[in-house]
Amino acid sequence: MNILIADSGSTKCEWCLLHDNKRKKVDTQGISPYFLDMEGIVGVMETELKPALAKWPVDAVYYYGTGCKDPKNQKMVQKAIRKVFPGATAHVTDDLLGAALSLCGHTKGIACILGTGSNSCYFDGKRIARNSPGLGFVLGDEGSGAYLGKKVLQYYLYNTFDEDLRYKFDAKYATHVNEILENVYKRPLPNRYLASFTMFLVENRGHYMIENIIEDGLNDFFFTHLCKYRESWKLPIHFVGGVAYGFRDVIKDLCGTYEFELGRILQKPMDGLIKYHSQS
Repeated sequence: MNILIADSGSTKCEWCLLHDNKRKKVDTQGISPYFLDMEGIVGVMETELKPALAKWPVDAVYYYGTGCKDPKNQKMVQKAIRKVFPGATAHVTDDLLGAALSLCGHTKGIACILGTGSNSCYFDGKRIARNSPGLGFVLGDEGSGAYLGKKVLQYYLYNTFDEDLRYKFDAKYATHVNEILENVYKRPLPNRYLASFTMFLVENRGHYMIENIIEDGLNDFFFTHLCKYRESWKLPIHFVGGVAYGFRDVIKDLCGTYEFELGRILQKPMDGLIKYHSQS
């Protein structure tokens, strides 16, 4: 049986086809049912995914995606998959369960996503037993790329950056307030736009203002979400996502401050999902 696994955030979707003990990986743009309708989702899979898998039939799809906790979104993504791969069974659930399976396997733990968006849960070894609400980039997503990127823009637009950082920002982005507001409030996929500014943090590590943004943003995630789980002081806390991996030194320090046991920090969940589905 050829199994296609998908892990999709808002920015990027990673696919892996397991066939004859071999792997075929494909990357496409992210598929968020909050920003793409069914036609748009089908379009992404038809143009960016299916041609790369033309040599192999797909028997089953296990899709873990952002926004797919909502039953309506689940159904929409499921219909899109069946339209693109009509002969395959389609299993669709949210990316948080995918992260938990990848990070924890069959053991108990706290699983966290820190990528373009953020989320967390207590995983009891079989299912997500408890989930701190994920409110999206407008109301929540503490510690995420969108959250940190928003802080960068605030520091820039409020003229909080010192002269050195302001010069570096202008040199890198060559933008202005009207263009920023246009991208945030009027153009598609504002969360991806905001998250793109985390690179400015990566490139300027060591400056006290940059470190403050990173530490404060990640601390907001710890305080708002991880402190709500009584299991946080009893079980390892695992992280996955570009933000978690890129700022793993800060996460390690925060775990020490909160007296949490730090578990695994992965850049991507796919390898863990491959292992899980290969053993299931």
